[in-house]
Amino acid sequence: MSLSLDATQLDRYSRHIIMDEVGPEGQKRLLDGSVLVVGAGGLGAPVIQYLAAAGVGRLGVVDDDVVERSNLQRQVIHADEDVGVPKTESARRFVERLNPDVTVETHETRLDRESVAVVDDYDLVVDASDNFPTRYLLNDYTQLTETPLAHGAIYKFEGQVTTITPGGPCYRCLFPEAPEPGTVPDCATTGVLGVLPGTVGCIQATEAVKLLLGAGETLEGRLLFYDAMDMTFETVPYQRNPDCPVCGDDPIGSVAEVEYSGGCAVGSH
Repeated sequence: MSLSLDATQLDRYSRHIIMDEVGPEGQKRLLDGSVLVVGAGGLGAPVIQYLAAAGVGRLGVVDDDVVERSNLQRQVIHADEDVGVPKTESARRFVERLNPDVTVETHETRLDRESVAVVDDYDLVVDASDNFPTRYLLNDYTQLTETPLAHGAIYKFEGQVTTITPGGPCYRCLFPEAPEPGTVPDCATTGVLGVLPGTVGCIQATEAVKLLLGAGETLEGRLLFYDAMDMTFETVPYQRNPDCPVCGDDPIGSVAEVEYSGGCAVGSH
């Protein structure tokens, strides 16, 4: 645990500190905490923004893309002046301006079986990627390493969030196999409502903060659906599948035993 909060931190985090559920000890847990955010785009942007504002002391950001002007309609940590800049670098600049307490570690790379071990350096992971191979790889690796994972995904006007923790059901219990490549169009083809990832990413960030604090109930074993057009939320429970190759009765021993079709590029919605 770090040293006591200084006067500036007491001021910055005062609205946390006065809450019984957080207090100064909880704020110190956040400052001593570390989160790996995979994807610095539509979902990753609000996750990075709010985790940094909350005072999570160390953020890792994984993305191999650069900022494009078409991103700016929804990826709120990037600006027009960042077009052409790696998203990891743009994210680092944003956080530096927002909160000097937070260290950003940039990983300008594709997340694959060779690089996924970066997860080991963090307390938990937020999956803000936009493709199925990355989602399954993160699920499998975090299950094998007993690392909590906050998952989110968006499509046009809809989003979903769940939290996967050691001992609980995993992403493969929900979706045993990925769709065939090309059967689910991306946002470049179908579009996405600009404010949608803000809502979904904020829920992911909320789950991450609660996990670091050890407070509240997470979405473990529950899939939250959000429909922005109807403005409805629905929660569907799910259970561990005994036949799941990752968390079932006869689990795999390493991600090397799993085939991740379609590559493992980290995208950014």
